[in-house]
Amino acid sequence: MYRVRNELFVASHDGSSPRKITQTSARPQQFSFAPDGRRFRFTDYDANTSQTTLWEARMDGSGLHLLLPGWREPPQDCCGQWNSDGKYFFFLTTRDATNNVWVLPDESSFWRKPLNTPAQMAAGPLHFSELLPSKDGKRLFAVGVKSQGELVRYDAKSEQFVPYLGGISAGYVELSRDEQWATYVAYPEGTLWRSKVDGTERLQLTYPPLRAALPHWSPDGRRIAFCGSLPGKNWKIYVIPADGGSADLITNNKWSETDPSWSPDGTSLVFGGNYAEISVKLIDLKTRQLSTIEGSKGLFGPRWSPDGKYIAAISADNSKLELFDTVTRQWKEIGPVPGGQVGYLDWSGDSAYVYTDTMLAKDPGYLRIRIRDGKIERLMDFKNIRTYPGEFGPPSWTGLGPGGMPLVVRDISSQEIYALDLELP
Repeated sequence: MYRVRNELFVASHDGSSPRKITQTSARPQQFSFAPDGRRFRFTDYDANTSQTTLWEARMDGSGLHLLLPGWREPPQDCCGQWNSDGKYFFFLTTRDATNNVWVLPDESSFWRKPLNTPAQMAAGPLHFSELLPSKDGKRLFAVGVKSQGELVRYDAKSEQFVPYLGGISAGYVELSRDEQWATYVAYPEGTLWRSKVDGTERLQLTYPPLRAALPHWSPDGRRIAFCGSLPGKNWKIYVIPADGGSADLITNNKWSETDPSWSPDGTSLVFGGNYAEISVKLIDLKTRQLSTIEGSKGLFGPRWSPDGKYIAAISADNSKLELFDTVTRQWKEIGPVPGGQVGYLDWSGDSAYVYTDTMLAKDPGYLRIRIRDGKIERLMDFKNIRTYPGEFGPPSWTGLGPGGMPLVVRDISSQEIYALDLELP
């Protein structure tokens, strides 16, 4: 069995005689087949809401239905596996950024209603994945991951990565314009913080269940714009006071919005929006008037230059870096970028350079691109560091640190294979 987009096909072992059996509304993956050979189950991933649901169908594709309708809202269930005799179905449910292990009794009766209630078998702080029941039915094997990152900066003199802000487990770091303050997102909790650049005067700004990413300082250093997501909901743009307070939701529509970037006067934001199509949006924070930057279809990740002359953005396939002239209202490509894979963007304080990583390229590195003539300099490479995936990984987040040197989060997570002893009726 295999999928093409949202359609499911079956074929012979050699790939011949493919035949479509059904289709889903999202992206089917992680198939599991019942030992009796009559049914299969799979995870359906909705990229717009980041929700995952478990589905079941007969082997010919008929009888497709949601396995646990209304069990939990929003649904975040995935990765199921039957035990060897088909009496139990093990799966994962995501809560509070960790995968917990659950079991559903299964009596092989199709369309049995109501379904027996799932029972929880294991919970955090470990993040479980890759479930595998033993053949004798006595144990369930799983990979348990303790997620942790280490914030590091590149030291050009030693050509090594060294801890930054004490090596905290955090990313999406940005310094204020005067470089006195830092804002960042703690891993794996996804909470937004701000502190002095020496790590003192730390203040937590957001709390679960809201997860934060990509914070950016207002030019006057009084506010922070960020994108946030509630469980099962799209990413949205928020603005919060740097000294703490309520986060202001910028729009009330249903679309996904990320990558907020401030205008030089602090009155507007540009951001990436998936409003039926990807494009760069502009919102006036006083009037809340929303518009689309002309010619920005297929672009995301905008970054407004400090002097206000340009907006840099990335093509949807990460292959191109585009520059919008706010005077002529025209876009032009900068580059081409070596490796053809553009990552996270940052501007130098004088607006003379755009910095980006090429984490998705075969030879990942960190680049500085001069706006005046498009000259590209490679500052360092990422060959010898394992990076933390972050909210939107891959690619991993990179940022601009003091002295124009990159910041990145080193992945120091640990993982082990665990055997859970089963005592099932």
